Amino acid sequence: MPLFRRGASDTSIEAAQSIDLPKLERMVLNAIRQSKRKGMTQDELLRKFEAYSYSSITARPSALKRKGLVVDSGERRTGRSARRQAVLVAAEYAS
Repeated sequence: MPLFRRGASDTSIEAAQSIDLPKLERMVLNAIRQSKRKGMTQDELLRKFEAYSYSSITARPSALKRKGLVVDSGERRTGRSARRQAVLVAAEYAS
């Protein structure tokens, strides 16, 4: 799956191709694993990795879910927007 949209500028394509996806996925997975059964929401991940762009962090849980490494715990917590967010846990902590 490409990391840039159709018609993206050359600079956007270069930026997308420079991202170390395995590293970002590993960082997010490790953070979720460290939270154990408590899990983490998207907002919690964004706070933990505030030095990274929004899209660099928010795209990682989906990839980790597809790989079976992270699951939706079924729990929900209220995020900054006052909307409920899924709590993600590492597969080994899923009930």
